[in-house]
Amino acid sequence: MSDAYTTPVTTAFEMQRRTIEQSQQAFKQSLAFQQNVNQAMLDSLDSQESAQRRGVELTQTMFHSYLDAVEAAVPGVDSSVEELRATVDEQVAFLLENHEEAFDTVESEFAEGLDAYDELSEDYVAALDEQVELLVEAHEDLEGQSVEAVEQLADQFENLQEQVEEVQEQVRDVQEQAAEAVDVEA
Repeated sequence: MSDAYTTPVTTAFEMQRRTIEQSQQAFKQSLAFQQNVNQAMLDSLDSQESAQRRGVELTQTMFHSYLDAVEAAVPGVDSSVEELRATVDEQVAFLLENHEEAFDTVESEFAEGLDAYDELSEDYVAALDEQVELLVEAHEDLEGQSVEAVEQLADQFENLQEQVEEVQEQVRDVQEQAAEAVDVEA
């Protein structure tokens, strides 16, 4: 029997399996990309905190410069300027402390969320891998059954074709015998 009947079937099944496997890979890659984006966001929190801290410190420096200019320009305000400078420094220290605590909390919560997301993703990928493996096995079984069915149909078709050829040969023989019988009688 020729592979002419089964080759299209096996090719179609192979293409379907490749599509399933490529979809699985694409999903895993998109998940890895999301994990990289999440990690980049977590990593950027330190930079954001540092930039904001520098902004607050720059504001403190600007206040100090302004107070230095007032102190130099207005005689007798030394004690008032020092009180104001102490108040600004106190407020900036309080702000920086709260700022650091807030960023530590955000970073900690975000990191915990990422860990949970990564763990859930790993579980999901493991379940997906298992399901795809079962699907591919079932798909291969279906392919085997389909190829077997096509082979049986092809065998039946070939048998039928042989029978038709035999009947045609018999019909030719009968026609020839009939033609000979007509020629002999005539």
